[in-house]
Amino acid sequence: MLNKPVIATLGGHSALEICLGAKKLGFKTLVIVQKGREKTYTHYYRNLIDYPLTVDSFKELTNKEVIIALKKKNCIFIPHRYIQVYCDLDKLEKSFPIPIFGNKYLLKYEERTGKFNQYQLLEKAQIDYPKHFKKAEDIDRLVIVKVKEAIRGYERAFFFARDLTEYRKKAEQLINNGKIKREDLKSAVIEEYLIGAQVNFNFFYSPLDNFLQLLGTDIRRQTNIDGLIRLPTWQQQEVRDDVIPSYIESGHIAVTVKESTLEKAFDLAEKLVKAAKKIVAPGIIGPFALQTAVIPGPPKEKIMVYDLSLRIPGSPGTSFTPYSQYHFGEAISFGRRIAMEIEKAIKVKKITKIIT
Repeated sequence: MLNKPVIATLGGHSALEICLGAKKLGFKTLVIVQKGREKTYTHYYRNLIDYPLTVDSFKELTNKEVIIALKKKNCIFIPHRYIQVYCDLDKLEKSFPIPIFGNKYLLKYEERTGKFNQYQLLEKAQIDYPKHFKKAEDIDRLVIVKVKEAIRGYERAFFFARDLTEYRKKAEQLINNGKIKREDLKSAVIEEYLIGAQVNFNFFYSPLDNFLQLLGTDIRRQTNIDGLIRLPTWQQQEVRDDVIPSYIESGHIAVTVKESTLEKAFDLAEKLVKAAKKIVAPGIIGPFALQTAVIPGPPKEKIMVYDLSLRIPGSPGTSFTPYSQYHFGEAISFGRRIAMEIEKAIKVKKITKIIT
């Protein structure tokens, strides 16, 4: 059935990277595009997409008509962040009969609250993460508060506080500005803010080879905080009451790390891979990322994980770091690495080991 699959995904996030990787290895590609935001895939980068499939909303992924179209093309579907933002994960698990590259049952664990969340994985793996506070009254250090946005529920608003008084002041400011809703503060994450160098470690685990690879490292560019930190200190003070910092991701920058840091990062990733197998079999398949802060200690530098990505990270720039070259002798993107794994699984007749 899957001797010559078409590689399919949603039109956003990492779709171009996925499609380029697939095309390099001779696969056909299908991208589900949403009306009003389709020109990137149907016009400007049409060369990468063999079969554009237009829908009114990404929510239609699990609709009967879309499933029939994907079956007809013999697709393997590659999930990315849009799945968690726009689609119904419950339907994806229970009523989406299309082979999905990776472990679709892990996707819901990327959340920070609710019955299934990333802290269950981190605790099982015995990976350190920032201290959490159950209520604002307990704040005793600098924290970052992560609250669902009022308008875009899939995005988060952020603010800093050192104590309950500052928490209430900042929260009221955001409520009055329409950025958040008062009721959403009940489910907000209050987390110790780590002062350290932020690095995303972007890994790939192959169940075919039982081997872990680091494909690249990056940091995020975020609006509007990136603009604020480029202002002189005195100007930051001038605009502090008029501009509320926003951390919405707008891009990534490729970075490198010291070699002495690599083994620590690999150790954390190995622990996560092992823990995931115990919590949600068969565990991690393919790409995932540890979003970290490298803090100075004492006694030594330490990597603290503050967020997880349990699918392809949205950072095509990782291929511009040297780490995939150390594995393969040349730069390999996540899209190409996924296609390589699919190609190998077909060749050795073990496709079921990499799909759910």
